[in-house]
Amino acid sequence: MAASGRGLGRATRASRCPAWRRVHWEAKGRLKPEYDAVVIGAGHNGLVAAAYLQRLGVNTAVFERRHVIGGAAVTEEIIPGFKFSRASYLLSLLRPQIYSDLELKKHGLRLHLRNPYSFTPMLEEGTRNKAPRSLLLGTNMAENQKQIAQFSRKDAQAFPKYEAFMNRLALAINPLLDSAPVDMEALRQGSLLQRLQALSTLKPLLQAGRMLGVQLPQYYQVLTAPITKVLDQWFESEPLKATLATDAVIGAMTSPRTPGSGYVLLHHVMGGLEGMQGAWGYVQGGMGALSDAIASSATAHGASIFTEKTVAKVQVSSGGRVQGVVLQDGTEVRSKVVLSNASPQITFLTLTPQKWLPKEFTERISQLDTRSPITKINVAVDRLPDFLAAPGAPKGQPLPHHQCSIHLNCEDTDLLHQAFEDAMDGRPSHRPMIELCIPSSLDPTLAPPGCHVVSLFTQYTPYTLAGGKVWDDQERNTYADKVFDCIEAYAPGFKGSVVGRDVLTPPDLERIFGLPGGNIFHCAMALDQLYFARPVPLHSSYRCPLQGLYLCGSGAHPGGGVMGAAGRNAAHVVFKDLKSM
Repeated sequence: MAASGRGLGRATRASRCPAWRRVHWEAKGRLKPEYDAVVIGAGHNGLVAAAYLQRLGVNTAVFERRHVIGGAAVTEEIIPGFKFSRASYLLSLLRPQIYSDLELKKHGLRLHLRNPYSFTPMLEEGTRNKAPRSLLLGTNMAENQKQIAQFSRKDAQAFPKYEAFMNRLALAINPLLDSAPVDMEALRQGSLLQRLQALSTLKPLLQAGRMLGVQLPQYYQVLTAPITKVLDQWFESEPLKATLATDAVIGAMTSPRTPGSGYVLLHHVMGGLEGMQGAWGYVQGGMGALSDAIASSATAHGASIFTEKTVAKVQVSSGGRVQGVVLQDGTEVRSKVVLSNASPQITFLTLTPQKWLPKEFTERISQLDTRSPITKINVAVDRLPDFLAAPGAPKGQPLPHHQCSIHLNCEDTDLLHQAFEDAMDGRPSHRPMIELCIPSSLDPTLAPPGCHVVSLFTQYTPYTLAGGKVWDDQERNTYADKVFDCIEAYAPGFKGSVVGRDVLTPPDLERIFGLPGGNIFHCAMALDQLYFARPVPLHSSYRCPLQGLYLCGSGAHPGGGVMGAAGRNAAHVVFKDLKSM
């Protein structure tokens, strides 16, 4: 399969993959001229918003520009027989209320929980009878301590206390995810009733403060300091610190030495699955199966979902209120409200007529930090990787570490920082940080017998390359070859197992999935772009200056990740507003 300008990198063994196929979604419902609510984009947040609104009796339609629903939570059969979670690839952050309210299990959602969950092999010379060391972490604390003790007995003793410390912070902040932030605009110039209602939303903040108690200063440091400073206070061994630090920088154009990187780590440990705090898992059938389950829940209650229907603009009445959308083919669809699952930039700078938005607002939106370090590489292989640090998969059967997030080039936080420095100079990292996952190790439905799908979440790669270079096929393949060389050092024979690959650089992620700058969170999860400052101060309650237009995607509170909270929260705000019309 030759490389193309569609973001597909070089694929080997072309005879095995003669076509490029994808998993499609059939449009649900017949297009009507009017709905109560229209949702722009069938990403998971948009689908969640539609499902909740429809259950509340709000007749809702969703319009998706692609042929497949799910946004970044999508399954695509890029190489025949191999089904990839092409963008997002793991589940943990999905809010438990959504799981139960939308009856996702009834609608086909099946999960494969991972244990152990993290594997960090070392690049070091093994002895005659001993393989290189590795760090394997899971749910068994005694086993975790045994693993950590290879590198530091002191760290092994400190690890349970660190876990308890971080879990307490996660539990304190957790309720903030499930409601709209404090409405600062209402506090500033709303009616007395609006101000009282806004003050009531302070309750989760006050509860979080009470839960953290006298340790609040230490927790404040976690949120504001570089994660290296936090981890240095707990541990001395670099393999452990670097492994933990990956959660503080993943998906973010930040170094472990960047102030505020601690919040990104917290964001990635606040989840859980099926009652297990912090658990991560694979969705059977790929991440698109989650989107399908949400869509099935929505359509079962009467929502209409349309694919290959691009919204061209938001329609506004002469009185300055949203009255629907216009599709790319010229079709006008009327509605009382419009919710946008697109990024803030697309929503407010492209789809909304600018005369209805204050200049100061659009300027703030245009200035959002959307830098992304991510290049996602999806790989089809004909056998499992065999790591020097954990050799010998018997008869090709997966071993425990194959189900983990496998961290490569992550033995030292200095390696992570240097990879970041490369990208800041406009160069793809010389030794990129690699998170390698093999979902087919737990879900054999994703690949032909004996074969596997491998997800490579790699960073750091800049959106704009230095020296006037562009992300063409040559640059994509040069970088992907570099990544494969790195994997080969840990798992000799990996390159020979590759059947085909799909390389998605930041510009590719932007073009295909609508992620500005390739940013998986729509805009950076930095402290100045969180809570009542997301996407911008005074407009964090899912509403915007244009009456009837709402933001329900990752660019709204509480941010990115496959959690659905923005969609759920926005739906409740919209329903409340509709009742008061």
